[in-house]
Amino acid sequence: MRRSRTRALLAAMLIPFVAPPLLAQKRPAAAGSKEALAVVEQVVAAMGGRKALASIKDSTVLGTAEMIQQGLTVPLSIYQKGSDKLRVEIAIPEANMTVVRIYDGRRAWATDPRSGTTGELPDFMARQMAEQAAGTLAWLDPLRAGVTYALKPKASLEGRDYVVLERTRADGRKTTFYIDPGTSLPYLTRSRAFDQSGTEVDLETYATRYQKAGAVLVPYSLRAFHNGAEAQRITVTSVVQNTGLDDALFSFK
Repeated sequence: MRRSRTRALLAAMLIPFVAPPLLAQKRPAAAGSKEALAVVEQVVAAMGGRKALASIKDSTVLGTAEMIQQGLTVPLSIYQKGSDKLRVEIAIPEANMTVVRIYDGRRAWATDPRSGTTGELPDFMARQMAEQAAGTLAWLDPLRAGVTYALKPKASLEGRDYVVLERTRADGRKTTFYIDPGTSLPYLTRSRAFDQSGTEVDLETYATRYQKAGAVLVPYSLRAFHNGAEAQRITVTSVVQNTGLDDALFSFK
């Protein structure tokens, strides 16, 4: 596979899923309306509850990522520790290489597929990885995460009325969650995200096949759409927790 094709594959990778890390157990202070925070509490309970979520110190997620436009399916590994460390590995057998992206709590780094060397990522990508590294922090402690919630009118999707919850970050960026009325789990998430070039795209992620990973529920299947076109499908095959991941895993040598 040519390097240009490898770069195109990486540009499409806006990994929408990471497993829940260790988080605060106390209930959030006022960070939205009473009605909105009541829905937040329902989501937390559906995921497994505060105690179960707070017991997770690190997570390792293994699976595959199908890149629709490139016609490729590649192995995917996601490692997460605490609420500020993230490592994403994308194996590309045809190029005989593994591309690594790391957020170490302060900065983001990545393998350059053109040279195989590593370098620091620009700020917009570091901020995006920081949000991914935070995992469920915004659900369990909105004030610490710097977010507020608002309850919006219900929306009909596929013949069902979904609860709509809007999350606003301190910088004004918004994420909209469509909560399944039967399970109280997020089904569709809509937001704006940055691709590899720094261009903003509309990102829609559908989360299905929730299964138990330890004492919590996580989606084992995700479909991501960029600007309305299907971009990737992620299939999770394994989620393990509390294996004592070393901090060195989240730094480039």
